[in-house]
Amino acid sequence: MTSEQPASADQADAPQTDEHLDAREVEIVDLADVSAQEIISRSIVVLMSAAAEKLGLSDDDPAASTHLDLDEARKLIGALAGLVTGSAEYLGPQAGVVRDGLQGLQRAFREASAFPDEPGQGPGEKFTGPVY
Repeated sequence: MTSEQPASADQADAPQTDEHLDAREVEIVDLADVSAQEIISRSIVVLMSAAAEKLGLSDDDPAASTHLDLDEARKLIGALAGLVTGSAEYLGPQAGVVRDGLQGLQRAFREASAFPDEPGQGPGEKFTGPVY
């Protein structure tokens, strides 16, 4: 048997350990070595980025974006608002910038909606209060 053939049929479907890793793979880190503030900050960045994508903000014309999905954006903004509100005291000097980014997403959601929610009823506004 050569090194290029699997030893059994079960191993034929198993990934090879020497396969090329692609750049899209996430860096594996021991979470015990990462501070809570860093984990919270990274989570905020992921939620903000995903919400912006679902609002079509990465395209020249957000209204015509193939990524526009207001239902998904609502969920992401709501989760982001809860995280930002619950962790504001741990964000230090970035807290204001993060709140501004969240409000920008909430306003973009309102602008993208054919029938905007009443103030205080938009995504995440139960955590942040009304955004106009």
